[in-house]
Amino acid sequence: MDKVRRVISVVVANEAQVLARVSGLFAGRGYNIDSLTVAPIPDTDLSHMTIVTYGNRRVIEQIVKQLHKLIPTFKVIEHTEMVEKEMVLVKFPIEAPLADVRALCEAYNGGIVNAGTEMFIAMAADESARIEHFVDAIKRYHPLEVVRSGVVAMER
Repeated sequence: MDKVRRVISVVVANEAQVLARVSGLFAGRGYNIDSLTVAPIPDTDLSHMTIVTYGNRRVIEQIVKQLHKLIPTFKVIEHTEMVEKEMVLVKFPIEAPLADVRALCEAYNGGIVNAGTEMFIAMAADESARIEHFVDAIKRYHPLEVVRSGVVAMER
């Protein structure tokens, strides 16, 4: 069976050790986490985790079942129809062509977000596949640093 990319959302208690339990579940079974983001849900004592992983159908089913069994878990959603975004920040030397970089960023829902005397920082926020293309495209401008946020997703 072919490995497929899956995005899984998990609503968990916002308490110490929850992240360790979830990552331990993956590590203990030899599953890899490609991307993991966690943020508190406003006005609750819960957090929303978005996990991107790869596996065949059986592996994904096993991951979802194990996440349901985890004590601080309230809800597990394997996304089928979703809105998915990822952000990337890129630091460039001040000599890089600002107008070219800005135009590229704007094509990926971004722009220039900070500038100093020695560098400037650009941002893009789009679907993960498009962020991959953006990261490839900016290499020609010799970025000093690239930092990706990880995926956030919401069911339609």
